Amino acid sequence: MAQHAPLLRVDELNVSFGGLKVLQAVSLEVTEGEVLGVIGPNGAGKTTLFNTICGFVRPDSGTLSFDGHRLVPRPHRLTRLGIARTLQGLGLFPNLSALDNVAAGATHRSRTGPVGALLASPWAERHELRLRDQAMGMLEQFGIADAAHRPCASLPYGIRKRVALARALISEPRLLLLDEPAAGLSAAETGELAEIVRGLRQRTTVMLVEHHMEFVMNLCDRLVVLDFGEVIATGTPARVREDPAVQRAYLGEAVAADA
Repeated sequence: MAQHAPLLRVDELNVSFGGLKVLQAVSLEVTEGEVLGVIGPNGAGKTTLFNTICGFVRPDSGTLSFDGHRLVPRPHRLTRLGIARTLQGLGLFPNLSALDNVAAGATHRSRTGPVGALLASPWAERHELRLRDQAMGMLEQFGIADAAHRPCASLPYGIRKRVALARALISEPRLLLLDEPAAGLSAAETGELAEIVRGLRQRTTVMLVEHHMEFVMNLCDRLVVLDFGEVIATGTPARVREDPAVQRAYLGEAVAADA
């Protein structure tokens, strides 16, 4: 892979809760166009790292930068900055259709405004129709267009996962954060998801947290391994797989045996 300036840089990030150190001097870079995986045992600090990048957790010290500029994240401004995230709990509106859920991900791009909405101007209606067309296009791309008009509460979990991913992507992010995307999926669904994420390299950069080792080893360009809030290894999946510290901390004999 050609070398590019990092899209996201995390420098010496420290986070503690009530005196418990959750992240300790964590530094990493996410290069534009790559798929970076963050792995580690339960309690390693992976989700806290994501929450800090998204502005839900304020670090004790350390800095974040995005596209070469200092990043002070605010959750409600993430999509405008070019960052989108999927949640472990999906965060879908259960009573809305799949189409409406995906369209909701593009609200920051809506130019209708309150006056246009109240007056139902033709320009505003055309713009909203374009957004819904784009939402339908996302569902078609992920092979779930037939679920477009069904409420999300009625959809199988694997389909809802794709709806959540489509909703994040319709905001056209430069950085997509995926929080355990393979959790709860069957082997077939996990393989299909891996193909979808591979296909995203031409349109966005991906950073993901995941426990499914086969998924991350076969998908990610690089891995960052956390253990007790510290980075213990960084590198290609092959290099990380062979790292003794990683095997001791998390991956163990099963990963070594798969090599």
